[in-house]
Amino acid sequence: MKDKYTATWVSYSSISAFMQCPRSYYLRNVYRHPKSGKKIKVMGPALALGQAVHEVLEELAGLETKKRFNTSLIERFDDAWEKVSGQRGGFSTVDQERKIKARGQEMLRMVMSNPGPLQNLAVKIQKDLPYYWLSEEDDIILCGKIDWLEYLPETDSVHIIDFKTGKSREDEGSLQLPIYHLLVHNCQNRKTEKASYWYLEEGPALTEKTLPDLQEAHAQVLEIAQKVKLARQLELFKCPNENDGCFSCRPYEMVVDGKAEHVGVGEFGEDIFVVERLDEQEKESVLL
Repeated sequence: MKDKYTATWVSYSSISAFMQCPRSYYLRNVYRHPKSGKKIKVMGPALALGQAVHEVLEELAGLETKKRFNTSLIERFDDAWEKVSGQRGGFSTVDQERKIKARGQEMLRMVMSNPGPLQNLAVKIQKDLPYYWLSEEDDIILCGKIDWLEYLPETDSVHIIDFKTGKSREDEGSLQLPIYHLLVHNCQNRKTEKASYWYLEEGPALTEKTLPDLQEAHAQVLEIAQKVKLARQLELFKCPNENDGCFSCRPYEMVVDGKAEHVGVGEFGEDIFVVERLDEQEKESVLL
C-alpha cells in the first residue's frame, strides 16, 4: 500500500502558485523559516477578507438547514474577524481595515437576505482535508476543500459552489473547477450535476460554469502535478522573471530577506508575515 506521508501532495492553490511562478510555489509550500522551522504565509487585506468570509459561510454547511441563520452572520463574522484584525491581517491603517471589514459585512448581509442554495440541504465530505490518489504510479495525491456542495434531491447529485470575495473574475483557463470536480467525484459517492461561482459582491446570482470533463481534467491536472514533483526532486524552482522576481514570489522573498514583519502563527502552525505594502492589483490576486 502506498504511503501517503511520502507522496507529493498537490492542491488548486499549490498548482496555481507553481504555474504562476515555481519560486513562489517553493516559498509557499516547501521553504521553512530558519528560526522556527515552520512554513511561511504572507497575509494581506484581500486574503484577510476572504479568510473571514469563507470561515463564516463554510461553517454553515455543518449545521441543520433550519438552524443556519439562527445566529446573525454579522456576529459570526465579527468573531472570525478577530483572527485577522490589525497587523495580523496586514492592515496598514484603522481606516483601511474598517473599509475592508465593511465589504465583508455587506457580502454577508446580502447572503442573509438572499441565502439561495445555502438554505438547502448540503453534502459535507467527512474529511478535514479531502484527498485521493491522483496517481499511485507517480505517488501523487490531490487534495483540497470545496466551499459548498449543495444537495440536489431530484437527481441525488451535488452542485459545486465556490465563494468569491475578490473583485476579479476567475480566469477561463483556471484549473479550479477541474480540480474540484475531480475531488468531489473521488471523495464522495454522488454525481456532480453542476458547478458555479458565487461572486458575493455582485449580488445573489450565481455564475454557472460548464462542468469540466473528468478524463480531460485528470490528464490536465496530472501533467502539472508531475512537473511539480519533478521540480521538487531536482530542487529547481526559478521565477520566470529571475532578476526582479514577480508579484507572486516577491512578497515571500521579502520574508526570506528579513524585510517582513512576523505577526503571529496561523491555524495550521505556519508563521504569518506582513510586508510593508502590496500593489492594489496584487492584493486582489490571492489564492484561497
